[in-house]
Amino acid sequence: MPDFRIETIIVAATRTILGTTAMTGLRLPEADASVLARRDEIITALRAIVPGEGVIDREREMRPYESDALTAYRQLPLVVVLPSNTQQVSQVLRYCHENNIRVVPRGAGTSLSGGALPLQDAVLLGMGKFNRVLDIDFPNRCAVVQPGVTNLGITKAVEHEGFYYAPDPSSQIACTIGGNVGENSGGVHCLKYGLTTNNVLGVELALITGEIVRLGGKHLDAGGLDLLSVVIGSEGLLGVVTEVTVRLLKKPDTARAVLVGFPTSEDAGECVARTIAAGIIPAGIEMMDKDAIAAAEAFVKVGYPLDVEALLIIELDGPEAECAHLLEEVAAIARGCNASTLRVSQTEEERMGFWAGRKAAFPAVGRISPDYLCMDGTIPRKALPLVLSRMRELSEKHGLKCANVFHAGDGNLHPLILYDANKGEMDAAEAFGADILRLCVEVGGVLTGEHGVGIEKRDLMPEMFDEVDLAHQQRLKCAFDPESLLNPGKVFPTLHRCAELGRMHVAGGALPFPDLPRF
Repeated sequence: MPDFRIETIIVAATRTILGTTAMTGLRLPEADASVLARRDEIITALRAIVPGEGVIDREREMRPYESDALTAYRQLPLVVVLPSNTQQVSQVLRYCHENNIRVVPRGAGTSLSGGALPLQDAVLLGMGKFNRVLDIDFPNRCAVVQPGVTNLGITKAVEHEGFYYAPDPSSQIACTIGGNVGENSGGVHCLKYGLTTNNVLGVELALITGEIVRLGGKHLDAGGLDLLSVVIGSEGLLGVVTEVTVRLLKKPDTARAVLVGFPTSEDAGECVARTIAAGIIPAGIEMMDKDAIAAAEAFVKVGYPLDVEALLIIELDGPEAECAHLLEEVAAIARGCNASTLRVSQTEEERMGFWAGRKAAFPAVGRISPDYLCMDGTIPRKALPLVLSRMRELSEKHGLKCANVFHAGDGNLHPLILYDANKGEMDAAEAFGADILRLCVEVGGVLTGEHGVGIEKRDLMPEMFDEVDLAHQQRLKCAFDPESLLNPGKVFPTLHRCAELGRMHVAGGALPFPDLPRF
């Protein structure tokens, strides 16, 4: 009998060999020649802060850090530093600040937007050694963990008492909570339980100056400005997270999933819209199109129907009577949307089987194409049928196939553009992806749902924000990082100097605007 444990599926998936390409014409910040000239001096200073094997400076040993999961781009860092405690992180950042050296924070390297791509003149600060669960507080339903703890590791640490951590990205066995904070990650159950920002109560943050600050904590609501929400999703541009306090949830009494096949993707999209419009909020609604269904079934063999154009996985959880009632309502809605197959899980093993294929969809697609580009955009649910139709037109325009996997319930799309880099198709794949993201914005959506902007969507930011919007966002970065040393080259298509943006600061204990009220 197949093993449908998420760990088994994803570990097997990592054995799939995906095609990669070298860096194309990607624009990165120009390397600081003075920093490159001082490399030996910098390495010596960093070894004094992080002794032993904590500093990696030889090319061969740095190769594993040259990219993240967006494997099309590669760049060796100046040096890799692997601190093991908060004091070391603080000292490394302070040294880099005092010596005008850029820093790129890195978690597990599972970013799909190039968020952890190194820079030639930057220290790559790897947080992999921060892998301990520090405190589990069941009465307050929270846990304090280090940023290198994996997403699934949090649930594993508390499931013996019937608790779990809700956000569950497909890479949950590998991605870390620190990376989740940086990208505001979601997952298949974020429709009902929210993204990372809805499930993190506090962080400890190391600033570029070496200062350590705490935002939030075990309490449910913090007073003052909501700086915690500013940090979550900031993609390493504001500071380095050294500790995270997460919300724990009690495992539902019952969880059942229904597998529904449709003759068209538009029918499936209409089913999603009608389900939400009926006031039903499932734990998750996931969608796959025909190509993704075939790839997942061949890879995991969970019994997906192969004669449908689109497949929905809809999960309901809560009290048993409530689940049974809602399953009947969902089934009625699905039949009203021309569902051709409908199968309700009868056992926990069957429910996990439904999810196994979806969790392994990305690596499964890697078996049917030499390379693929995983996109990430979000649209209003009502626009799903239109967007699916337009994406087929874009597929014909660019001459490339596209397998679709969606967090359909909240409109988060993950089109997988299939291409062969050895045939020179990467430029077409990137153009196709850019058109998809422009389409998302056109219909009232946004450029990203959970993967972040990174470098992948950086140059598309003007599609969504004008110059004034972008300048205000950069002013916020200036408040945390005046010299723009943290993860430069990401998110902003043009990074202005803080002085050019009119950065406000306190001088001599007085604000520059005397007419403003003081507290």
